[in-house]
Amino acid sequence: MLGLTPEEWTAVALSLRVATVATLASLGPGLAVAWLLARRRFPGRALLDGLVHLPLILPPVVTGYLLLLLLGRRGTLGAALAEIGIVFSFRWTGAALACAVMGFPLMVRAMRLSIEAVDRRLEQAAATLGARPLAVFVTVTLPLSLPGCIAGAVLAFAKAMGEFGATITFVSNIPGETQTLPSAIYTLTQVPGGEGPALRLTLVSIAVSVTALLVSEFLAARAGRRLGAG
Repeated sequence: MLGLTPEEWTAVALSLRVATVATLASLGPGLAVAWLLARRRFPGRALLDGLVHLPLILPPVVTGYLLLLLLGRRGTLGAALAEIGIVFSFRWTGAALACAVMGFPLMVRAMRLSIEAVDRRLEQAAATLGARPLAVFVTVTLPLSLPGCIAGAVLAFAKAMGEFGATITFVSNIPGETQTLPSAIYTLTQVPGGEGPALRLTLVSIAVSVTALLVSEFLAARAGRRLGAG
C-alpha cells in the first residue's frame, strides 16, 4: 500500500503517535493557560504570555538544545528524573515533549482568542444563578469556545507532525525510536537514490495534514451547529 517500506511505515506511525501524544498532553495545560490569560489579570501576566510564546520566536534548534540542557540525562532536571527511571532525551517520549513545547503557543493562542470572544455577561449570569467558577467554565465558557479549542488542538497536531529542529536536537534521529517523518525525509535527501522515498513520505505528510484540517473543519462546524441549535 502506497509503496512504503516497513522502515517508512515505522516513521509514519511514530510521527502519528508523537503528534497525538503531544497534542493530548497539551490540551489540559493549554486550556488552563488560555483561560488564565483571557480571564485573569495578575502580576507577571505579561511574563507568562511571553514565556508561552517564546518557542515561536526562538529557532527550533535553540528550543531543542534548551530541552537537552534541562531534561537530558545530565541536565538540570533530567539527572534527577533519570534516577527514578524517567528519561526523555533520545526517546520517542522526548520527541513528543519537544513537539508539545513547539505546538503549545499555537494551541494557547487559538484557545485564548476563542475564550475572549465569549460574552462575559453569559458567564456572569451563570454565576448569578449560583454556579461555581468551575461549573461556569464547563457549562458556559468551554462549550461556546469549543470551535476555537478544536482549531488550537489541530494546529498543535499539525505543528507536531512537521516539527524537525527541536526534536532532532533533543532526541536525535534514531530509526524506530525517534525518527519521525521530517527526520526520515531529511535523512533520505542526504543519500543517493533517496529522492523517491522522500517524495512518498512528503506526500504522506501532506495527506495527514490535509486530513487533520478537514477533520478540524468538520468538528468545528458540528460544534457550531450544536451551539446554534442550543
